[in-house]
Amino acid sequence: MRNLFIYLILVLISSNLQAQKTVAKDKFDVIVKEEEGDLNHDKKNDRVIVEMDVVSDTRPLRLRIFLSQPNKKELQLAISSTQIIESQYPTEKNGEHSEGTIPDFFIEDGNLQMLTDIRGFKSRYTFRFKNDSFELIKISRVIWDGKNTTSETEIDLLAGTKVEFDQELGSDQILNRRKATLKVSLLPKIQNLTFSDLEKY
Repeated sequence: MRNLFIYLILVLISSNLQAQKTVAKDKFDVIVKEEEGDLNHDKKNDRVIVEMDVVSDTRPLRLRIFLSQPNKKELQLAISSTQIIESQYPTEKNGEHSEGTIPDFFIEDGNLQMLTDIRGFKSRYTFRFKNDSFELIKISRVIWDGKNTTSETEIDLLAGTKVEFDQELGSDQILNRRKATLKVSLLPKIQNLTFSDLEKY
């Protein structure tokens, strides 16, 4: 009888420790960005949230996308990624800030838009929802030289093209236009992308 009592106590302690581990694993409890709109083209609002783990010294961020479901009121988690947004204080920078702002997300024409600003380098990534996933289809970038010229890049992954050009502030004239062809076999999916992947384009 005593052995049974000890066994039950050990089971309870083990269950309690396991529960604490589960709780500790998920600390993304502060919502820093939130957007609603129709992403899966069913005329119902979906939800995009960016959460931060404020307990961790690195301040990691998580993107989650919840989609509406047929004949259900509750939204269902479709995408969860801790890789696509850089931590605010990355481990490799030894306590220094990442130099990038937390990206903005919004929904436009049924597509998910992600806006980043890293060291003055502004980028816009367009994802479409297709085949139960979010595929990267376009990238727009602009950087200002600090004087009167911007350098811009337009990448269309569907067309397989990359166009780069310069423009003087206040002018519509395109300067130094260059066009290249890109070989794209598969469109990148949002859940497989890291923030460093996005910077390579």
